Amino acid sequence: MLRLLLLSVFLLSIISCNPSSEEKITTDKIGKTPHDIMFMQRAYPTGELNTAAYAEAIQWKKQLAQRGGTAVLWEFAGPTNVGGRITDIEIPIDQAETYYVGAASGGIFKTTDAGATWNPIFDEQSMLSIGDMEISKNDTAIIWVGTGEVNAGGGSLAYDGNGMFKSDDGGISWAAKGLENVGSIGKVLIDPNDENTLIVGAMGPLFRNDVNRGVYKTTDGGTSWEQKLFVSDSTGIIDMAMHPSNGDIVYAASWERIRRPNNRQYGGVTSGLYRSTDGGETWAELNNGLPPTTAAKGRISIDISQSNPNVLYTRYLDANGSISGVYRTADGGDSWIQMNSSQLNNVGFHWWFRGIYVDPTDEDVIYNVDFVVQKSIDGGANWSTAFPGVHVDQHALAFNTQAQNEVLLGNDGGLYKSTNNGSASVKIDNLPITQFYRIHIDAQNDQKRYGGSQDNSTIRTTTGGMADWNTIYGGDGFQPLVDHANTNVIYALSQNGNLGKSVNNGNGFSGATNGIPSGDRNNWDTAIAMDPANSQILYYGTQRLFQTTNAAGVWNAISPDLSDGPHTGNLSYGTITSIDVSTLDSNMIYVGTDDGNVWVTLDGGNNWNNISSTLPNRWVTKVFASRDELNTVYVTYSGYRYGEDTGHVYKSSDNGSNWIDISTGLPDIPVNDILEDSFGNLFIGTDIGVLGTTDEGNNWQVIGENLPSVVVNDMHIHEASEYLYIGTYGRSIYKLDISEDVLSVANSDLAETISMYPNPASELVNLAIGDLTGDLQVSFYDQLGRKISSELFSEDKNNLQFSLQSMQSGVYFVHISNGNSRTVKKLIVKK
Repeated sequence: MLRLLLLSVFLLSIISCNPSSEEKITTDKIGKTPHDIMFMQRAYPTGELNTAAYAEAIQWKKQLAQRGGTAVLWEFAGPTNVGGRITDIEIPIDQAETYYVGAASGGIFKTTDAGATWNPIFDEQSMLSIGDMEISKNDTAIIWVGTGEVNAGGGSLAYDGNGMFKSDDGGISWAAKGLENVGSIGKVLIDPNDENTLIVGAMGPLFRNDVNRGVYKTTDGGTSWEQKLFVSDSTGIIDMAMHPSNGDIVYAASWERIRRPNNRQYGGVTSGLYRSTDGGETWAELNNGLPPTTAAKGRISIDISQSNPNVLYTRYLDANGSISGVYRTADGGDSWIQMNSSQLNNVGFHWWFRGIYVDPTDEDVIYNVDFVVQKSIDGGANWSTAFPGVHVDQHALAFNTQAQNEVLLGNDGGLYKSTNNGSASVKIDNLPITQFYRIHIDAQNDQKRYGGSQDNSTIRTTTGGMADWNTIYGGDGFQPLVDHANTNVIYALSQNGNLGKSVNNGNGFSGATNGIPSGDRNNWDTAIAMDPANSQILYYGTQRLFQTTNAAGVWNAISPDLSDGPHTGNLSYGTITSIDVSTLDSNMIYVGTDDGNVWVTLDGGNNWNNISSTLPNRWVTKVFASRDELNTVYVTYSGYRYGEDTGHVYKSSDNGSNWIDISTGLPDIPVNDILEDSFGNLFIGTDIGVLGTTDEGNNWQVIGENLPSVVVNDMHIHEASEYLYIGTYGRSIYKLDISEDVLSVANSDLAETISMYPNPASELVNLAIGDLTGDLQVSFYDQLGRKISSELFSEDKNNLQFSLQSMQSGVYFVHISNGNSRTVKKLIVKK
């Protein structure tokens, strides 16, 4: 019965809420790996990511913002109740209601009221992918963070981490502390007797072999590091444990892992468990009672009992991802005994899950944080279900030593809290860390907002709310569309082009691919589009373009193969990635492919012209027909230049006969989307946020003072309400009022006329106003763009004072406007 139940849970997760598990295949040669699409986009055609270019782009953005931005703030648009993948949870030993949550691509969030409210605390940093965090037990204001998610799947991971960071004030400010080249960081350990001594386990870069991996140690608080254990250039350290009172005793689990878009190896002879008794200076592999040294060993997890440090548990996988055993030692690792693992939920692809945790108060209570959570109260002899009913794919667990029986769980669906040691739990549903691929806003009703999300389906709100988003279509979600003449007709996509249609406002969906051959090639993120003049006409891209004239009743091909595929390589599907129908002429259709082709038809598909002979051979992310000029089209690209004189945004004024690069002022960074507002401004969504230009790319501006350097995958302008919406990969959705020209230059005189002090502040902050006439509007926003307060001053505005009593510690933004002038000042609140 238990096996049937677990199988049912597994199948349900694949069908409805966790489709990426379906793709976690563990064979060595698997051809295309769909959920590596973000890597594939950026790596085509070289097979490499230019991480140096990414770092340079971040610095360019910071310098540009310092010279004066647009003085506008993004407003958070939800969801909060969906969540996203959590990689680590930490709770200070002296603060029962303070939690730190690290997200796969959304940074770090902190609560001081047990999850009732949260603030992002890592947004000033350039990398929001979190590997592991560690809080000092001697001074809980000290937090160390290792960046870069270590999970092998990566969930469409785009970038590794950029090293270690330290905060001395509970996350208000951060300092970079080296190890920027070690890829992803699996574990951070602080010596219990020396705050300046840390040992870090690094998995290294995910998509290439590299010697910058293994165990690293610092004895001077991160000023310098030494590599203390190196196993091989494909073997990193996935997990570690340290004796709670003796920092010389350290355990490290190595994992041989190779991941490429067409090749995965999740185990090997160099996977193993090591111990050091001299603070990491020397290491010995442990094997007495553990699996032998063979190529069959996969990911290993390790944890030590805080109540009895002689007791440790480890979980071994084989190279195929199945659990090969749970082992226990009672003598500090000298000898091990295999415990019962036959009752564990062995679904395969366990390299995606965290592993064993030991209850800090009882050496016999252990949790296997896995596809689901299972618990043993007798040291692994017997297992039962814990945290029933939570989202699958578990990655983090934390025990609250200040709150009896409280355990927190992090998985692909967010954060859960149990107050009875895992017997039951509730979801903490207010974390804005959803990873979006695509978004859409109903043209008739801007309160109906849709998004296709990684591992959390196609979701929507019908109220414009933050916390009432619900799943309407299963699978990894991609491009949703709503009939612009009928709000009840909805199209939704899951991976590999699985298109569904609803005619009853999302209450039910039926298949909508009649006429599209199963033998055609589908991109993981299949492109679809609707004719802006006729909602009965839609387009669907395989390697060919398909059209329906009866709202997906039947599809017909209207083009030949527009790609250069099929490909024998592994970085391109040979498929259409973008479709755009001109709003000025429905017969004018542009198409872009993942292997660099751009095509146009001027007669509705009867004839096609390849217009990309002078364009870069890069993955096309967007083709966009101008809404104002009939023959003008823009194209954006992912990837990097690698020394070539190529750009990421191109414009043609003659339907593609000639092109100009309008991105010469941009850094070498992937561009994922482009849109045009009613003022003629261009906005681009990039891997470092949103940028805009008023002059066709001669000059670019950073859009919004409060958007972190998060990947922006998709953008949408809702024309009726005049709002620009963006879908981010890890920080949910934001919106921006563009009813006014937001790219008009902010008044630098206003910024200089007003000074703010003290900053940082605790209880009060003052604005000293110079010689200004007219009304002054002062609004306070938190980092998510949520307005905290707003006040209009008509008189006596020379010196204004504001109370900060209601604000928690963190970063805030003060938006000040005076007529058509505006400025934004950043305020740090420390309490």
